[in-house]
Amino acid sequence: MSVTQFYDTPQGRRIAYHKSGSAGPTIVFLGGLKSDMEGTKAVHLEAWAKARGQAFLRFDYSGHGESSGRFEEGCIGDWHEDTLAAVAALTQGPLVVVGSSMGGWQALLLAKAIPERIAGMVTIAAAPDFTEDSYWAGFSEAQKAALEQDGQVELPSDYMDPYIVTKRMIEDGRKRLLLREALTLPFPTRFLQGTADEAVRSEVAYRLLDHAEGADIQLLMVKNKDHRFSDEDCLALIEQKVEEVISASVIE
Repeated sequence: MSVTQFYDTPQGRRIAYHKSGSAGPTIVFLGGLKSDMEGTKAVHLEAWAKARGQAFLRFDYSGHGESSGRFEEGCIGDWHEDTLAAVAALTQGPLVVVGSSMGGWQALLLAKAIPERIAGMVTIAAAPDFTEDSYWAGFSEAQKAALEQDGQVELPSDYMDPYIVTKRMIEDGRKRLLLREALTLPFPTRFLQGTADEAVRSEVAYRLLDHAEGADIQLLMVKNKDHRFSDEDCLALIEQKVEEVISASVIE
């Protein structure tokens, strides 16, 4: 079992990470909201990469897992800064980015920020723009008033403890929206989505597929799989699609 290492970002946040392997391209796993790098998908994909000798990086955003900070103080932009800092300091060369849920949004933001380094992408229930299209759009007038007055509201979740959504998260999210402007993904890209996902609906996956531009973008809908997307069949499918984009990127 590898030991957690730490990196201090230029913004002063301490990021916990695990890094292994050496063969490129480096696979970077980006987890979901309030998830951490010890999740099933991250750990499984790391083991798969190790067996191949493939370079692999998983880490906790600030306010998540073993990294510094409190979740309630963070926002999409902070976690984007964490991702950029970790990738810049801890990886070299081409990247294959694997993003789960909110990590899918982070993967897309990373591709927009450093497109020259992205060799391929796989997302699982990608949730771009969810702070606006899910949170804000779903708030009642009372919740919107509470957000303005108190600076936060508490939301229940089927996948985690109730959590706080802050005014800062909503306002920062509006600066990171990707489905309102051109989104070019000029590398092999695979979107995975379970039809039984109640947290990120299938409509989001179809909207992302329709919106993104690129020569090799595919969406795979998997019947009866939910947001966790981490049973044996799903994990094997993630492996398959990561290998597929690695192969496609080499061919190109």
